[in-house]
Amino acid sequence: MDGGDVPGSNETSARGETDLITLGRRIRHLRTAHGLTLDALGEKVGSAPSLLSLVENGRREPRLGLLRSIAEAFGVPMSELLSAEPPSRRAALEIALDRAQRGPLFTTLGVPAVKPSQKLPMPVLEQLVGLHEELARREQLAIATPEEARRANTDLRLEREARDNHYPQFEAVAEQLVKAAGYTGGALTHRTVARMAEQMGFTLLHVDDLPRSARSVTDLRNGRIYLPPASTPGGHGLRSLALQALAHRVLEHDRPRSYGEFLRQRVEITYFAAACLAPQFVAVPFLEARKRDRDLAVEDFRDAFGITHEAAAMRLTNLATHHLGIPLHFLRVGADGALFRGYANDGLPFPQDVTGAIEGQLICRRWAAREAFERRDRATEFYQYTDTPAGTFWCSTQTGSMSPSGGPDGGSGAFSITVGVPYAHAKWFRGRATQVRRVSTCPDPACCQRPAPELTERWSGEAWPSGRMHQQILAALPRGAFPGVDDAEVYAFLDKHAPA
Repeated sequence: MDGGDVPGSNETSARGETDLITLGRRIRHLRTAHGLTLDALGEKVGSAPSLLSLVENGRREPRLGLLRSIAEAFGVPMSELLSAEPPSRRAALEIALDRAQRGPLFTTLGVPAVKPSQKLPMPVLEQLVGLHEELARREQLAIATPEEARRANTDLRLEREARDNHYPQFEAVAEQLVKAAGYTGGALTHRTVARMAEQMGFTLLHVDDLPRSARSVTDLRNGRIYLPPASTPGGHGLRSLALQALAHRVLEHDRPRSYGEFLRQRVEITYFAAACLAPQFVAVPFLEARKRDRDLAVEDFRDAFGITHEAAAMRLTNLATHHLGIPLHFLRVGADGALFRGYANDGLPFPQDVTGAIEGQLICRRWAAREAFERRDRATEFYQYTDTPAGTFWCSTQTGSMSPSGGPDGGSGAFSITVGVPYAHAKWFRGRATQVRRVSTCPDPACCQRPAPELTERWSGEAWPSGRMHQQILAALPRGAFPGVDDAEVYAFLDKHAPA
């Protein structure tokens, strides 16, 4: 315990924050039991009362030397200070209230926090803690249907952010395979992908009756990979689907035994496909050259490797931090403002539910990912600086749209793809000279979530909108060998297409 981190920062876990609060309450309990003020304790341990106050409130991690001095002042072993058990029933309630008021659920309420001080009557303290527990219970109940998937997805996102979304083992195997197939640079061709499949003993076949629940089907017995027909000749989608199908074999995946394993495999095969389409040994020199010229741009990276804007943006998250030293964030947002996919290792605070999941949450209207929809000209990237409580970020956003039938992941309608960086790193990117700047105070509801007072007065009680129904949030995955896939349909398909 030799740092000075404030709980709630990106580096401090929820568990660590709770331990600091418990430590602080134990120190306060011993101080008041000895009849000491903060000033008196400060004189005994040689520390400022303001610092001791931060420690007691769980907002500063004390150094080891200060902990020893405090233990000696109270005549107790240091292990008593570090005990995980609250020193009293009241302390336990104060910790529970403090923790609840630091969580994401409380920030959405838009109400002031109540300081759990000694002056707060015990019945009031018990009532407040009870109300927070009931709010959390109801929030958990509201997301009970997709809870397993959301929690597993959140765990994967946090893991990727902790490692800067870089997986060296996948980079190495992808580089080996594309080189063996003759790739030297530029866009990975369909022929090269087919050659990679042939080297692994597979033939790529395009059919128009692929099972509706499957993105591709691999016939292990006969060495065939079935893909949908090419809707856009030369498009990136079919190369990616073929590479993802190959990835299951390359990465030696077993049948997933849980939704968590299914999601992890999806992350791994998507990463492998991206590492083939924009191989590290070619992509990194390309990006390094653009950084030296202070001319990094997602659209150039996209065009250089013949991939989609979204794929290029996601590939940047694999390479920019590890190789260029640039922290960044990525968002895919629907026209309704809902976050479909997100990644951040640069401190951008995503909205999240009580479990920490970000998918489906509404992002701030002031962020570039939503401001871009208001532009008349959407053919080029939109650049914006945004001042937030976590700092100023520069963002590059490109809007697009899917057909009503959607893409391979079910997305449809208008969407935006955003890549952004902290202000200090904007200097490396094209578009840094933009004069567009917005201010966001979210999660403060007054930022963009509450209607204007005059509109509330005019329309409260007079408006009755009918909300859109997102069926996927209610649908349970079909039970079978693979999550989300209709086994009967797949097996009938293979039986139909298998060689005589």
